[in-house]
Amino acid sequence: QVQLAASGGGLVQAGGSLRLSCAASGRTGSLYATGWFRQAPGKEREFVAAISWISDSTFYADSVKGRFTISRDNTKSTVYLQMNNLKPEDTAVYYCAATVSGSSYANPMNYAYWGQGTQVTVSS
Repeated sequence: QVQLAASGGGLVQAGGSLRLSCAASGRTGSLYATGWFRQAPGKEREFVAAISWISDSTFYADSVKGRFTISRDNTKSTVYLQMNNLKPEDTAVYYCAATVSGSSYANPMNYAYWGQGTQVTVSS
């Protein structure tokens, strides 16, 4: 089993920045990748970014490319999501998730482990 703890959300003005963290514990050696997803009220959960634990590969949704950066600290089993130039449309509950599978990073069904959500609110 793997446990994920997400943190770092908050309220920020448009154009501002936040950094989310996702700390993994348990059988972290079995993980293939960690991803971030978000869900706004009344909308489906959508892929934001993902990073592989076995290579340097990163993946981003088109809506966040150039603004968000995903990274990891292997020594802390922690993945970070640096969010810059935030927009009101980025407002959502952000979830981190982990997978032991190497298939589609953008498909939430591929992720077996989920952390609690952290609220990100961007005011205009």
